[in-house]
Amino acid sequence: MNQRGRPTLYRPEYPDLARRLCVLGGSNEELATFFEVSRSTIDEWLRVHPEFAEAVRKGRDMIDMVVADKLLSRVMGYTHEGKKYVLHRGEEKEVRHVVHYPPDVQACIFWLRNRRRKHWLERAQPAAESALTLSEFEEASERARLFHAK
Repeated sequence: MNQRGRPTLYRPEYPDLARRLCVLGGSNEELATFFEVSRSTIDEWLRVHPEFAEAVRKGRDMIDMVVADKLLSRVMGYTHEGKKYVLHRGEEKEVRHVVHYPPDVQACIFWLRNRRRKHWLERAQPAAESALTLSEFEEASERARLFHAK
């Protein structure tokens, strides 16, 4: 064994654990806490162990797809069908229950600002500049006042 330095803390089961943690939204800092290593160690594992980096990427991609799908449902609106139980003349009855959720305007804005940033990013528009200077505007105002005073 010709390896120098401290033995690695990395284990073969870490990619699967990292993928699972990333599916839950885990950041690199949270991975470091979970594996009881420093953030720089996680960065090193991502660089040195392709299977670890791939697992982290897949876990994050998976949850991003789920969240994007849910956001799209909010943007487009959706219908949820379920069952409701009611008492009718002392007897419990199962009733089909349909709820419609209309499109969510905030979700639409969020989606468009992030997906079509160039067209939907809110920007403050500069005030249109007048061709008149302040002194010219004051003179015109005084002339109008005198004209109406006659």
